[in-house]
Amino acid sequence: MRAWRGAMVFPLRSIILAAVFVLALPIVAHGQRFERDVPILMTADELQFDDELGIATAKGNVEISQGERVLLADMVIYNQRDDVVTASGNVILVEPTGEVLFAEFAELTDDMREGFLRGFRMLLEDNSRLAAVSAQRRGGVETRLNQAFYSACRDCVGFDGEPLWNIKAAKVTHNQERHEVVYRDATLELLGIPVAYTPFLSHPDPTVKRKTGLLTPTFGGSDSLGSSIRLRYFWAISRDKDLTFDPIFYASNYPLITGEYRQSFGNGELRGRLSGIFDTTDSTNERGRGHIDAEARFVINDDWRWGTNVKLASDDTYLSRYGFTGKDTLTSRAFIERFGSRTYAAAEGIYFQGLRQEDRQEEIPLVLPKIDYNFVSDPGKHGAYTTFDANFQSLGRDEGTSSQRISLTGGWHFPYVSNIGTVTTLNATLQTDIYNVADVAVPSGGTETGLTGRIFPQLVAEWRYPWIRRAKSSGMLIEPIAVLVLAPNGGNPDRIPNEDSLAFELDETNLFSPNRFPGKDRVEGGSRVVYGLRGGVYGDGGGSSTFFVGQSYQFRKNNTFDFGSGLNDHQSDIVGRLTISPNKFLDLIYKTRIDVSNLSAKRTEVSAIYGPRLLRGDINYIFFDQTAEFPEREEIRAGLSSDITDQWSARVDTRRDLSDNGGTLSWGASLRYICDCLDFSINYRRTFTRDRDVPPEQSIFVRVIFKTLGEFGTGF
Repeated sequence: MRAWRGAMVFPLRSIILAAVFVLALPIVAHGQRFERDVPILMTADELQFDDELGIATAKGNVEISQGERVLLADMVIYNQRDDVVTASGNVILVEPTGEVLFAEFAELTDDMREGFLRGFRMLLEDNSRLAAVSAQRRGGVETRLNQAFYSACRDCVGFDGEPLWNIKAAKVTHNQERHEVVYRDATLELLGIPVAYTPFLSHPDPTVKRKTGLLTPTFGGSDSLGSSIRLRYFWAISRDKDLTFDPIFYASNYPLITGEYRQSFGNGELRGRLSGIFDTTDSTNERGRGHIDAEARFVINDDWRWGTNVKLASDDTYLSRYGFTGKDTLTSRAFIERFGSRTYAAAEGIYFQGLRQEDRQEEIPLVLPKIDYNFVSDPGKHGAYTTFDANFQSLGRDEGTSSQRISLTGGWHFPYVSNIGTVTTLNATLQTDIYNVADVAVPSGGTETGLTGRIFPQLVAEWRYPWIRRAKSSGMLIEPIAVLVLAPNGGNPDRIPNEDSLAFELDETNLFSPNRFPGKDRVEGGSRVVYGLRGGVYGDGGGSSTFFVGQSYQFRKNNTFDFGSGLNDHQSDIVGRLTISPNKFLDLIYKTRIDVSNLSAKRTEVSAIYGPRLLRGDINYIFFDQTAEFPEREEIRAGLSSDITDQWSARVDTRRDLSDNGGTLSWGASLRYICDCLDFSINYRRTFTRDRDVPPEQSIFVRVIFKTLGEFGTGF
C-alpha cells in the first residue's frame, strides 16, 4: 500500500480516482458528462492505494476541482474491481451553474449512471432548496427523492426559523432531460401549517424560463356575473413564440374564451389577445360579444420601421363588463415611419371606436391616410436654421363632414445669446393650407362643399433673461420671459372644419406657444404679447421649490376660442404653477388658472404626496369651470398608505365627485406582503357608478404568487 500527503496534480490512478468522482456527482445533479480534456486538481490530507484489493482512498479535507466544478468531502473511496465510488462526510459539490449539492453519503455504480445518496440536499441556482431522506439516480438523467422537502425561501422565514412556505412530498422526481420536477402526494405548508394537498404537482426546474403546461387557476366573482374560474394553459410553441389560452367559466353564463399569442422576430415582435362570449345575462338581449387587442412593431432597416395597433370591441361596455382594460375611445392604427439625421417622415391610417354613451360611430372620423414630413436644417454661421413641415390628411365619415387637407409650413429661426446673458429667439413662419371639404356646417346655417384655404404668416420674438445666484448649500433661478407675436387677424374661414384642435386647455405648457391650438385646423390670429416669470430654489441635497406665473395680452379681442377658454378678452386668464419638494417627505404640485376680471379660479389642480413611508398620504384635487365643450367638474382622490415593515404594506383610498349631484365614486383597501419567495395581497374595491349594463359592484380578490410555483388567486 502506498500513501501520499499534500496537494499536487496526480497522473494515472490518482487521476482515475479524481475523474471518477468528479464525473459521478455531476451526473447525479444534472446528467452532465465528464470533460476529459480539462485537468483535474485534487488535494487531501492523505491518499492511499491498495493494489491487491484495487481500492483507492482519499481522506481528510478532500477537494477535487475540474474547471469551475469543485467537490469537497471528508473521505472518497474508489473500488476499481466493483466499479463503485463512495463519498462520505460533508459531501459538497459546487456546480459551474451556481447550484450546490450536499449529502451525508453517496454511492455510485454501473458506469456512474446509477447511484444512491443519503441525507440529500441541493441548493439550486435560483436559491431554491431541495432535500430528501434519500435519493436514487437512474439512467443518468433522472433523480428520484424519497420523503422530500422543497422551498424557494432563503431569507423569508416563519416560526422557529423555518421557511415561510414549503412543499413536502412522499416522492419527487427530477428529470434533467425534460427539465421537470414532479411531486407525488404533495402538501403545501404555509408558516408550518398545511394549507393545500394534491396527489400530483409539477413545475419546471430553475433552468427553464418557459415551459408548456397548465398554470394555476384563478377563482373570481362579482355581483352581476357570479362565481367564476379562470383556467390557464401556456403553450411554449418554440423559442420565439408562445400562446396563453385562459378561458373564464361562469356559474350563470356561457364561458368567455380568450387567449394571448406572442412572437418575436429578428426585426420585431407581435402580440395579440382575442376574446369572445355569448352573453346570456340579459334575457332580453342575448348576444355574442368580444374584442381584439393586438400590436406589432417591425424594423425594416436603420432608417425605416412599421407597425400596427388593432383595438376593437363588439360594443361599448364589453371591456368594462368583463374586466379588460380599455379607455373611452379605442384607437386602431397602422403606420410606417422614417428617421433621418434631420428629417422625419410618417404615413398612417387611424380608426377610432367610441365607447361613451353619447358616441355615434357614424359621426366618428376615419383618418386615411395621414402623411407628415418634418425637416430641420443645419445651423448656419450665426446659428440661424430653417424648418419645413408638410402634412396631408384625408378624413371621412359616414355621416357629417369629410375633408382632405394639405398643409405646408416653412420657418426661419435665429437664436441669440448676448454678452449680458439675455436669450433672444426670432422666428418667422408661413403656413399655407388647402382644404377640400364636403358637408361642412357654416354659421349661416346648412352645409357647404368645395375648396377653401388660407395663407397665414407669423413673426415671433422671444426674450428670456435668466438670473442665477449661488448660495452655500443651494442655487436660485429667476427668469423673466416675454414674447411678442405679430400675425394677421382671423385666419380661420368658416368652411375650414375644426377636427384636430377641439381639445384646448390654456396652461403654463402652451402659454408662450406661437399657436396655442393643439392641431393644424385652427390658427391663432392677431398680435399679442405674452409675459411671465419663473424661478426656483434648488438644494444640494436634491430638494427644490419652483414657481411660474404668466399672462398674455391680445391687441384685438379674439373670438377664435370657445367660451370659457380664458382667451376671449384682451387680457387672458392668469396661469400659474407651484411645485414644492423640499425633502423626501413632501411633493406638492399646485396649478391654477385665474379669471383676471374677478380673480376667481377657473381651474385648480392640487397633487400632494406627504409623510414618511410608515404613514404616507396622497391627494389629487381637480376643478374645471364650465366651458363650451364640457360642464363644470370637481373631483377629489385621496389615499393613505403605510410600509408597516420591509415586507408588509397597506393602503386605503377613495374617489369622490364634489359637484352638487355627486357622491362617492369608489373606495377600496389593500394589504400586501412581499419577500424573495412570496407575494401575497388582498384587495377590496367598491364602485358606485353605473354605465349601462355595467352596474355598481364590490369585489374582494386574494392573490398569492409562490416563487417557482406560480400564481394562485381567488375573488368574490
